[in-house]
Amino acid sequence: MFALVAVGYAATRLAGVPEAVTEWLNRLCFVVLLPATLFRLMAQAHELPPVDIRLLGVYFGSCLAVFALGRLIGARMFQLDSTAGSVFALGGVFSNIVLLGLPLTKVLLGEAAVPSVALIIVFNALILWTLVTVSIEWGKHGALSVAGIGKTTRGVLTNPIVAGILLGTLYGATLGKLPAWLDVPLSWVGKAAAPVALLVLGMGLARYAIGDAWRQSLSIALIKTVAQPLLVWLLAVLIGLPRTETLAVILTAAMATGVNVYIMARQFNTQQPVIAGAMVISTAIAAVSTPLLLALAG
Repeated sequence: MFALVAVGYAATRLAGVPEAVTEWLNRLCFVVLLPATLFRLMAQAHELPPVDIRLLGVYFGSCLAVFALGRLIGARMFQLDSTAGSVFALGGVFSNIVLLGLPLTKVLLGEAAVPSVALIIVFNALILWTLVTVSIEWGKHGALSVAGIGKTTRGVLTNPIVAGILLGTLYGATLGKLPAWLDVPLSWVGKAAAPVALLVLGMGLARYAIGDAWRQSLSIALIKTVAQPLLVWLLAVLIGLPRTETLAVILTAAMATGVNVYIMARQFNTQQPVIAGAMVISTAIAAVSTPLLLALAG
């Protein structure tokens, strides 16, 4: 799986694949391939064992604790202000679930684990973007912005990935089994989604570089790929989460820093080189740490 990421990286670095091609393929994945795949999987989710809803408490509880740790490290070690510190901390909790987590879940854990990851995706951007927005605005003004939180909510609900999950769940709950004329082409799309997504991830990583602030980037990468999955594993064991959900949340937490953090960094004009470096370093670490953690937990 990570070899496909490397192929995408090499295609850009060595073969000079234009950035426009990467952006087009990324849009194809984000708007067509992955939403269609998730629609099919969630439409069939009623045939799978039910998901233990406690996994949300385990996952987002760890996000809150690790985010606080990131804010502390950013302030004490790197003297970051509230805005830079909030983006730094977000890099330690916002996983690359869509382009990396979903393909790995489907291949390593099977389709039975996909609804667990899909449930996290539905709430992930809403909760974590709201968390960092609140953190930044509270640090600046000591108050919250309803307009900012409302904008975040609208953005999440109109996200094609979230729409595919919600519509697939609604279809399965109301209409039941997919007809063959719809199920077969969607299954073909599903076979293309994972490899294309991983190639696109590699192409995207080739656009970023590890800059002079590599110590901050490395700190974020270690928080993301080591501290968060270990805390998730501990919480899952403490509350007795079932095996499938436990492995799903560990895998999700072990993923590299997601590109959404870079988007947030650009929005607030802070930490862009740091987050770009963290994405590259955390992906390299995750190639080793993710299978190791799953082997130990499984």
